[in-house]
Amino acid sequence: MKLVSTLENGTRRLGIVAAEKVIDAAAAAEGYAAATGAALPAEWFAEMAAFLSAGAEGVAAATAVLDWVEGGPIDLYSTPLATVQFDVPIARPGKIVCVGLNYADHCREQNVAVPERPVLFTKFNTALLPHEGTIRWDPALSSQVDFEGELALIIGRKAQNVSQDEALAYVSGYTVLNDVSARDVQFADGQWVRGKSLDTFCPCGPLVATADSIPRPNALRIQTRVNGVALQDSTTAEMIFQVPYLIAFISRSFTLEAGDIISTGTPHGVGVFRDPQVFLRPGDVVEVEIEDVGLLRNEVGNW
Repeated sequence: MKLVSTLENGTRRLGIVAAEKVIDAAAAAEGYAAATGAALPAEWFAEMAAFLSAGAEGVAAATAVLDWVEGGPIDLYSTPLATVQFDVPIARPGKIVCVGLNYADHCREQNVAVPERPVLFTKFNTALLPHEGTIRWDPALSSQVDFEGELALIIGRKAQNVSQDEALAYVSGYTVLNDVSARDVQFADGQWVRGKSLDTFCPCGPLVATADSIPRPNALRIQTRVNGVALQDSTTAEMIFQVPYLIAFISRSFTLEAGDIISTGTPHGVGVFRDPQVFLRPGDVVEVEIEDVGLLRNEVGNW
């Protein structure tokens, strides 16, 4: 199942994507309950984080609602996908945990050794930017802004010291993230947080694929295009530390909570390690596309 968070007159709504339409989940669930007598928790359908926290029960309920809507009153509850205003999937995640140097091909392009353990850093949630939002920065601060297409996962429930075997049970959905990075700031600081957390430097979404629809997160094609040219083209199989290991490693150090986002690293082809280097400029269009998950598009604007 594919989900989106949309904005309608400034209010966040949960949408279910079907046949190039976005079905208003709350309105459709209310209609389904009235027509069938089913008892559905209204809070599940009000907002993305609450729905994802409902886990398999929420997906089963949404599937029943979707089947009912598609069998008849779909136009009453839906809007064309091309006309909706997207918001980021999770409005204010408690944590955005990112993983550096997690693709073997990305290590090869830098001629660096594969890390012995995951390299973790964070992006602040004030950096979040929705699909079709504009990436901007102060040119006096950076002239080397780069792209990093990444698979991100959303935690569905509290995870503390979980094992690799049980780790995927804590994932509620997958989405697309662009770890936009000011390389000159990043390298000058000697650590990564500031250069990767400027406002607008965390485009995310728009689609969330529920975890049940992505049984093999480490077997997905991932591609980043700038102005239509593919600069990153790889597979999540290149991850050094795969999704279950990352969840186990991270949750052993600190508690993950519902709505937290883990961005799992980027493959080869980033701008800073190309010859010649490629950095983003106003007017560029950046697209990150991940097989079975979705397409994230953002324009680069003037400050």
